[in-house]
Amino acid sequence: MTTKNQQQMLEQQQAQMLRVKNSGMINHVGSPLMNEDKDEEMTRSALAAFRAKEEEIEKRKAEVREKVQAQLGRVEEETRRLAEIREEKEYKEALEAFNEKNREKGQLVAKLVELVTESEKQRLKKLEELCKNIDALH
Repeated sequence: MTTKNQQQMLEQQQAQMLRVKNSGMINHVGSPLMNEDKDEEMTRSALAAFRAKEEEIEKRKAEVREKVQAQLGRVEEETRRLAEIREEKEYKEALEAFNEKNREKGQLVAKLVELVTESEKQRLKKLEELCKNIDALH
């Protein structure tokens, strides 16, 4: 029940009590004036109790709201931290992959240099053989 509904209900009860008093339905325990004072006092105390409960409810709502906001703040901070860690991890993985590719490139270049050197040696060897054969023919 909302605060507005509760207040309307309380006002309706007070109006009903006034109608009962004004209609002549008075308790037989004392004078009409005394009963009216008691009724009024009861109404006031009920209203005071109701207001106290409402204040307590509002206070608890505020406390819960503060706790939820604090927890949301912590969750957002942890989310940011995780994103940063994920980015650093992705960066590390990319850097490692880059370094691995550079190592492979270095190995391939070394192998290529070795093959080119070997090819040059064989070409020189063939060239020398051709030169000997030409000299031998003359």
